[in-house]
Amino acid sequence: MACLLEAPLRISVLSEVTATSRHYVDRLFDPDPQKVLQGVIDMKNAVIGNNKQKANLIVLGAVPRLLYLLQQSSSSLELRTECAVVLGSLAMGTENNIKSLVDCHIIPALLQGLLCPDLIFIEACLRCLRTVFISPVTPVQLLYTDPTVIPHLMSLLSRSQRTQEYITQIFSHCCKTPEHQTVLFNHGAIQNIAPLLISPSYKVRMQALKCFSVLAYENTQVSMTLVNVLVDGELLSQVFVRMMQRDQPIEMQLTAAKCLTYMCRAGAIRTDDSCVVLKTLPCLVRMCSKEHLLEERVEGAETLAYLMEPDVELQRIASTTDHLVAMLADYFKYPSSVSAITDIKRLDHDLKHAHELRQAAFKLYASLGSNDEDIRKKITETENMMDRIVSGLSESSIKVRLAAVRCLHSLSRSVQQLRTSFHDHAVWKPLMKLLQNAPDEVLVMASSTLCNLLLEFSPSKEPILESGVIELLCTLTQSDSPALRVNGIWALMNMAFQADQKVKVEIVRCLGTEQLFRLLSDPDSNVLMKTLGLLRNLLSTRPHIDQIMSSHGKQILQAVTLILEAEHSVEVKEQTLCILANIADGNTAKEILMTNDDMLQKIKYYMGHSNVKLQLAATFCISNLIWNEEDVQAVVSSDCSPKGSQERQDKLREMGFVDILHKLTQASDPNLCDRAKTAMQQYLA
Repeated sequence: MACLLEAPLRISVLSEVTATSRHYVDRLFDPDPQKVLQGVIDMKNAVIGNNKQKANLIVLGAVPRLLYLLQQSSSSLELRTECAVVLGSLAMGTENNIKSLVDCHIIPALLQGLLCPDLIFIEACLRCLRTVFISPVTPVQLLYTDPTVIPHLMSLLSRSQRTQEYITQIFSHCCKTPEHQTVLFNHGAIQNIAPLLISPSYKVRMQALKCFSVLAYENTQVSMTLVNVLVDGELLSQVFVRMMQRDQPIEMQLTAAKCLTYMCRAGAIRTDDSCVVLKTLPCLVRMCSKEHLLEERVEGAETLAYLMEPDVELQRIASTTDHLVAMLADYFKYPSSVSAITDIKRLDHDLKHAHELRQAAFKLYASLGSNDEDIRKKITETENMMDRIVSGLSESSIKVRLAAVRCLHSLSRSVQQLRTSFHDHAVWKPLMKLLQNAPDEVLVMASSTLCNLLLEFSPSKEPILESGVIELLCTLTQSDSPALRVNGIWALMNMAFQADQKVKVEIVRCLGTEQLFRLLSDPDSNVLMKTLGLLRNLLSTRPHIDQIMSSHGKQILQAVTLILEAEHSVEVKEQTLCILANIADGNTAKEILMTNDDMLQKIKYYMGHSNVKLQLAATFCISNLIWNEEDVQAVVSSDCSPKGSQERQDKLREMGFVDILHKLTQASDPNLCDRAKTAMQQYLA
């Protein structure tokens, strides 16, 4: 029965829509132009503040007719203007309204309308375009489809304060990519918009300022140009500084601070410039205080985090400004039960958005603690901080989880914190849980943090090992994301450092030789370097070297050969030669090398290489091969007898290694010279 009732219900709703709104649409088709005009005016009055009426008129097809009237040259200017006003009002409804308008091709129709010389009509079209473009559901690319649109909008900036306000607002909302920045920059956005910063209209100044913030974001070309721009004889950076003064509206202070932040991050302003240290940074710290609105505190904290992210000196200054570290603790208590908010709507809004404060606080703590040990200590000693991070790792908001793990990653760079706070709060447990099921962005940061928790001196290393992490890390090495492959192999490398043979065997078993050698031919050089690091850590201590080489020696030497013969960086080849030096330090493993003449010739080639690092690593290999074990071993096996070392020395002498070592004792590099002399002494022993 429920199914049978659905159709009549729909019909009754539609008949209600038809009854109350049809006459407005019918009047748009009247043959008398005056009656059409009056109909549009009545429609305008009917839809103001009435979302239901707006939706009804859209359903009944008012939009295509309004657009038709707007585009007809036979329509009076007054009618065309009123159509643009009604369309603008319809656009102020719901997101569905905007989608319907965009689907009816409102944007090209309004852009075409801008070619009309009448200013009032232009302003009505721009106002409607502004409303459509600031909606998140409008594809901003529609502004850039026709290459004549941007230059025409630039030419309209001088027409009136309204055109200035609407056009700059459209630009600031539609500048989303580096390509958009370039288009606006190439069409003279800076020269055309800069004078608007001293407009008598606050709205124009504000929109112009927002334009510069989106143009300068991560854009060196724009930022370098902005730094030399003069506005009425004053440098633009100084205009921004004036806009950050305390007597200016908060919105203006924040946006001006963002402009200077982006210019600084793009390298146009030095981090020690007074406009950054004495003006921008204090302004942003000020925005974090609890007397500001939630969104101001969020924007202030996130912008400050971005400003000082790469600069330890700014981090130190910020950490001692206005008790910032303690101030951020309030972000986790908001809104409190004794909140001063009396506006119920504001309280409801803030309760829904309180997670944004936590996210911003984590981001700022991460930035503050990314370099300085004292700041990290101050952060972890802030009330319940580690508990808050642990809670943040399991929040429902993915953005909060990401910010919390970023904060944890920043603090995990501290040996002291790894040994104390991280151990006391068992942060590895929620971190491992996070790694089980998370988007790549979170996985990258969580696995980076895990790499630090697996360092040799971290007390968390043992319990993490016992939790079965090896399989999870081996899975990461198979990811399509290079960052995840790097982190997976990096964590395994840290785990293998000075590890028991049992752990090493489990890593090799779980990773599998096929995957290990696939990683050794990975196109990403970081993955390759970390895989070589893992191999080097696996091939350490003689019993481990001999055991691994006895089961995988052939494949390992094949992989090493491929790397040494291919076009790789000095760092990659140095690490590869260090692996050979480790193999040469084994008991039985060194014999595998000694029977591989091709590999010995490669070592010989690198001993004579022009790069000292490669010469030194190759000389280490030979030094280990000719070493007389009688000097260092109490028990000498049959494979490693003095006779064995004598045979190796004789073979290497015949191959010309002694002559090369002799030459290297005269090398200008002291380390290389010493290593060659040490090796030569083995022949004299």
